[in-house]
Amino acid sequence: MTTTWRHLPAPAREIAVTATDAVDAARARDVEAYRSAVERLATADRAGLVLGGVVRLLLEEGHPDGLDGDDVRQVLERCVRGAATWWTDVDPHVLLVLLAGALGVYDPGDDDAPPDPAAVARHAPLLVADLLTVTGRPFADYLTAAFGEVARTELHD
Repeated sequence: MTTTWRHLPAPAREIAVTATDAVDAARARDVEAYRSAVERLATADRAGLVLGGVVRLLLEEGHPDGLDGDDVRQVLERCVRGAATWWTDVDPHVLLVLLAGALGVYDPGDDDAPPDPAAVARHAPLLVADLLTVTGRPFADYLTAAFGEVARTELHD
């Protein structure tokens, strides 16, 4: 069954559709479909916020007792090795920043600017696709939960 996302406002629906396309392409290791999807995803406002929420949820579920440095290193290495076999533009530093950001521990130094939206769009789906192999649940479940968290946060701000 495919989620249509019709209930979401247009900007959120665009994130949901393009993120799903990107994650599906990453799981299929389809370079052309991935390139097309991440180009669209890069233009979707707040896509990084939503995908960061998905990554956090996946990390929490995959590591219910918490993560330590070795766990983060293993996730990073597994993702980089898996993605590098078909997506040659994978940047381990961007993936590390995305992991740290999802965990709430990213603090850019004076010389370290956060990745731009295009870099986030090119790397977050790789991380999501990798983490989904651990949980086995559909991406739509995590995406729905991440949208819910974003909505709750905006409501309380």
